[in-house]
Amino acid sequence: MKPSTEFVAGAVREPRPVVLARREPTAAPTIDPETLRRVFRRHAAGVAVVTLTGPAGPVGFTATSVASLSATPPLLSLSLSSTSSSAPAMLTAETLVVHLLSSDHEEIARRFATSGVDRFAPPVRWRVLPTGEPVLSDVAVWLRARIEHRIAAGESYLVVAEVVDSQLDRADEPLLYHDGRYGTISDMPAPDATPGPEPAPEG
Repeated sequence: MKPSTEFVAGAVREPRPVVLARREPTAAPTIDPETLRRVFRRHAAGVAVVTLTGPAGPVGFTATSVASLSATPPLLSLSLSSTSSSAPAMLTAETLVVHLLSSDHEEIARRFATSGVDRFAPPVRWRVLPTGEPVLSDVAVWLRARIEHRIAAGESYLVVAEVVDSQLDRADEPLLYHDGRYGTISDMPAPDATPGPEPAPEG
């Protein structure tokens, strides 16, 4: 698919500032981090893999924080832990690709959530777009976006990006993340149905 007419390849544009200032806490937290994590594990979320080009090659991570932010202009948002191995690339990249995973992509989600492995190694299939970003070959839905804002918020970065291209091949059942496990709309397990949590998404 061709890029949106709002994006002209090679056009000179002023870089958006990276906002790294962190707010100093004014009072003791009213909820401890582990309690907050337990609460949000009960919130079922769609699973995505975000890919981008880093200084040493392709970079990618699993995320459950991707959301549509605005239709006009077309904006999406996501968050990424500041301690993630993908954070340095996110702070320097100009663009990224968000892949919305289907129910048969559980292994891809696990691979891109696992530390210390080559996330792009076989059997993961991927290619490079003409614009330079890595894109997963087996994912039906993806969006290419230009990063507009990176804002330090707590222990994470909030990333806002403008969608400039997309692919929608088919409407598959989505992959969900709930209570530390991957599943689908029809077969999400009960909290104690299977032992052990999956690797937690980074974003």
